[in-house]
Amino acid sequence: MAGFSVTRRRGILAGAVTLLSGQRAGAQEDAPPWMRQQGSPVTSPPYGVPSKFEQNVIRRARVAVKFPSASSSGTPLQDLHGIITPNGLHYERHHAGVPGVDPAEHRLLIHGLVDRPLIFTIDDILRFPSVSQIHFLECSGNTPEFRDPKPDWTPQDTHGLLSCCEWTGVPLSTLLAEVGVQPSARWVLAEGADAAAMSRSVPIEKAWDDAIVAYAQNGERLRPEQGYPLRLFLPGFEGNMSIKWLRRLKLGDQPFQTREETSKYTDLMPDGKARQFTFIMEAKSVITRPAGGQQLRDPGFHEITGLAWSGRGRIRRVEVSTDGGTSWRTASLQEPVLPKCLTRFRLPWTWDGGPAALRSRAIDDTGYVQPPREALVDVRGINSGYHFNAQQTWQVAQGGAVSNAV
Repeated sequence: MAGFSVTRRRGILAGAVTLLSGQRAGAQEDAPPWMRQQGSPVTSPPYGVPSKFEQNVIRRARVAVKFPSASSSGTPLQDLHGIITPNGLHYERHHAGVPGVDPAEHRLLIHGLVDRPLIFTIDDILRFPSVSQIHFLECSGNTPEFRDPKPDWTPQDTHGLLSCCEWTGVPLSTLLAEVGVQPSARWVLAEGADAAAMSRSVPIEKAWDDAIVAYAQNGERLRPEQGYPLRLFLPGFEGNMSIKWLRRLKLGDQPFQTREETSKYTDLMPDGKARQFTFIMEAKSVITRPAGGQQLRDPGFHEITGLAWSGRGRIRRVEVSTDGGTSWRTASLQEPVLPKCLTRFRLPWTWDGGPAALRSRAIDDTGYVQPPREALVDVRGINSGYHFNAQQTWQVAQGGAVSNAV
């Protein structure tokens, strides 16, 4: 591994063995306190909780919202490992709070340009053959860097409306085959059962491709904040389109022009026009360690690690710069590397104790390269709050404090 010699590695391991041998020689009086008493019963509490030493690894609320029941909270990406987000740390975005849907009373209606309009119960849905797929989910307003970024932001602040889970459910194509889609159908209206009746128009091609009507997440039933008992999941598309508490799918021959795709979730351009139906989340990456809010203690070897993803497919390569983009090195990608999924990348780095500017850029299997902030702003301006996928830079100061570069 570049920057970390075999000789040095052996020296560290040898020192560790010597230390452990010394601890054994010290007998019981050197044992830590948790070795001198029985541990807590495994049955308390029944569901299980993280260690008390990880109590700060929690979702944190984003900026204040105008309505009491509307809210969002971000995933602590800087504190996670691998690519899977635990259910209790998955980001949240609610437009009208979390409804208490009774699964026994909940129904899914599929109607419109179909041969056989049908109403499905949850038990009906559970009878169909299921699939399980690992995908990321990202809010289109995830990275608020277009205007007024803050130096004290952490990855949770800059990229926390992003999570990755195993989603289990029925392919939407299976349900469409049951109702018989008419040839003139080009769009699907998906509507949720929350007080906002959150609704989006989905292209029929996406519905036939990889859309899932999901009822489980990471092996357990959806949590209420993630759409219990049923949600639509559209891999690679902006998060608001994966309608939670799914109650209705209506097929039509044109987009339905709902509130969420006219006055909301459009991209205001410099000339005053707005881009509409910008569904796909483009290739993006962020370094999660070392990152904003962290402190490098000592010069020498450190591992730079982070996450990359693309709504168009697999991540092909991630490059990392320690000088703000002047030079780049190719990071290693940790398996598995899956389509429309978070990919963990790693790069060994020897820090000299001085200032550095850490930056990453992702390249997906379509050849798309994550742009620098300047290039994105030149094209898009700063009026939009959505689809900001520019390269992120963390500034390492003399002494090791890491902050958001603004």
